[in-house]
Amino acid sequence: MTTATKDFMLPDLGEGLTESQLVAWNVRVGDRVSLNQSIADVETAKALVELPSPYAGVVSRLYVEPGTTVGVGEKLLAFDIDETADAGETPPPAAAPPAAAPPATAPPTAAPAAAASAAAESQAAEPAAAPPADDSPLPNLVGYGAKAETGARPTRRPHTPPTGGPGSSRSERLETHPARRSSSLQHERIETRTPITGVRRHTADAMVRSAFTAPHVTTFLTIDVTPTLDLLTRLQGSGELAGHRVTVLTAVAKAVCLAISRTPAVNAHWDEEAGEIVQFGTVNLGIAAATPRGLMVPNIKNAEALTLAELADALTDLVTTAKAGRTGPEDLAGGTISITNVGVFGVDAGTPILNPGEAAILALGAVRRQPWEHEGGIALRSVVTLALSFDHRLVDGEQGSRFLADVGRILSDPARLIAMI
Repeated sequence: MTTATKDFMLPDLGEGLTESQLVAWNVRVGDRVSLNQSIADVETAKALVELPSPYAGVVSRLYVEPGTTVGVGEKLLAFDIDETADAGETPPPAAAPPAAAPPATAPPTAAPAAAASAAAESQAAEPAAAPPADDSPLPNLVGYGAKAETGARPTRRPHTPPTGGPGSSRSERLETHPARRSSSLQHERIETRTPITGVRRHTADAMVRSAFTAPHVTTFLTIDVTPTLDLLTRLQGSGELAGHRVTVLTAVAKAVCLAISRTPAVNAHWDEEAGEIVQFGTVNLGIAAATPRGLMVPNIKNAEALTLAELADALTDLVTTAKAGRTGPEDLAGGTISITNVGVFGVDAGTPILNPGEAAILALGAVRRQPWEHEGGIALRSVVTLALSFDHRLVDGEQGSRFLADVGRILSDPARLIAMI
């Protein structure tokens, strides 16, 4: 049997990505692998991707270490393969969908849609009569932990007290006291440094570009959503929504899709290069989510065509996929408008930053039971604040206000929907 050495270079993973960071090897030198077997996990600027083996053979060399950023076309590893068996070789397959990530400690949150100030994922209290209120897009997502923290190095800076001789001051003598020394040692400051790579780098660049390119305007609206919560409870109890996890976020997502039909300017894109305003013909609804790898905004394609139950299922799938670490570039591309659910952190409102390329993002605050004017009196109601940020090049103040008011009307009195469609 004749063998030959074949190098495998980082393939083009699409979406215009030119480099990826090697997160982990799934093989070692000397391992025999089969065609399409997982050989490595790499992190692009948008997702964690599992690379399949383009050959069946023995791993003879690993060219890069985990934590290294590799450009498209650069060598990753080498295989010793049977030349005879390779005679009918076909081109290497494309990268497989993102791999599920091993457990680790999850970091920050959600943030601007680009973020709602972006990922995540604590939960706001809901009325007792309300439907399930776990609206967190990504509560406690798993990640790569130590692998994702490659390069982190703690730096200790212990406090060194003076020696405290006969001529020393009272404060110096106190510092030399055994109890004080013990206390100071317990308060050592520890720094960690982590390379800015992958999704975190991409998100930071996108946020800066969005904040300093699109003129942001944010407007707020506080509404009584008790009627919507009551309606969802009745629908679930009567069976129409049985088996579907319909939450406040689901209702808001549906309201956004409906309100867009009356104010399509919020579902558009400013194409600077072409000198055109692009009006999207469909709603690809992004849901901002903070993950251990940073902020992501996967989107639900053609959300405007989905029923309430279908939208609930799509949101559930989005969460499940993200928790499993399988959110791929295709799930992150093509968004047209976004929602960020800051309410899951107990936050009432915020001023979210636009997801680059989109005209608007809606922040959903925490639903709170509080006194509210109702039918000529004061009653305890479920109240929430909505905050809409929009690109003032694309959306006038009147348009932004009308859109937000429409969303509010749908949520505060679902029956009005009949008059709006």
